[in-house]
Amino acid sequence: MKQYPHQFSGGMRQRAMIAIALACKPDILLADEPTTALDVTVQAQIIELLKDIQKENGMSIIFISHDLGVIANVADRVAVMYAGKIVEIGASTDIFYHAKHPYSWGLLSATPSLETTGDVLYTIPGTP
Repeated sequence: MKQYPHQFSGGMRQRAMIAIALACKPDILLADEPTTALDVTVQAQIIELLKDIQKENGMSIIFISHDLGVIANVADRVAVMYAGKIVEIGASTDIFYHAKHPYSWGLLSATPSLETTGDVLYTIPGTP
């Protein structure tokens, strides 16, 4: 490789950070927004890389993200946080299809979709 680190693409930088994090062979990997600011193709590659690493090493991954689509694709269990506190936790299917907390429901309702063109997005009232 004949590039300096500052010349790496976003995806290459993210892969390098994952390699550094895995160097000590941790039991748990904390991935804080690992796909933010990456294009969709590179996001998919990073997610697949993390899934492969998880299977090969039998490790747990705490995946922190604001992107509900990514979370739905990755997580077995989901914790929804509001104002720095966990307000709902459960299996990803339970959270995404049967949210119980008003904030969880609000997050899911505020997600844009192709079917709702022209409609106003749901907003969550209040401040954390």
